[in-house]
Amino acid sequence: MKKTIVFGWLRIVFGLLIFSFGVHLTIKADLGLAPWDCLGMGIANHTPLNYGLAMTMIALILLGIDLLLKEKIGFGTILDALLTGNFIQLFNDIDTLPIPNNTFLRILIILLGLAVMAIGQYFYMKSAQCCGPRDALLVGVGKRMKKVPIGFVQLLILALVLLGGWLLGGKIGIGTVVCAFGTGLVMQLVYKIIGFEPRQVEHKSVIETIRALKLP
Repeated sequence: MKKTIVFGWLRIVFGLLIFSFGVHLTIKADLGLAPWDCLGMGIANHTPLNYGLAMTMIALILLGIDLLLKEKIGFGTILDALLTGNFIQLFNDIDTLPIPNNTFLRILIILLGLAVMAIGQYFYMKSAQCCGPRDALLVGVGKRMKKVPIGFVQLLILALVLLGGWLLGGKIGIGTVVCAFGTGLVMQLVYKIIGFEPRQVEHKSVIETIRALKLP
């Protein structure tokens, strides 16, 4: 059991690294930022924080909100909050990928980034130690808006986040639209190809994981 949990932590970090590279591709395409990235860049524009630290700050705030909403928090949630933004910043700093001037090719790069993100999510969700702070927020808010379809709840959250990012100077463009509406579709396609159903994963909270570690 202990080896499985530790291997799960390594799987989470590996998955977050892949996921972060996918996010980097969507940023690198330079056609407009996804809502949360737009907010992170906007905060970075007005503070001493770089994008990675701004995203980490956002994630930690969301983690606190998730706790207030009494959502299940696992080691995957915590690692996501601490690592993802900084991994993306690392890829942004390396910045070795040439990007074509052709808009169509840039859109393809965004779609490739979304597919890479889905693969990364597969690896860390497979560890069954809960998902990221943003997903927990969606679930928590969705539970308190039971009569509202979860898709509309997601749209409402993203709209508010995007508005905040735009007011802070985050870049919005066709890439923003592709990310906002394409993420779920690309994820579903990737998971159908690899035969993964995330709703079948039974996640363990931090407390449940610690208890399992104490077992002989």
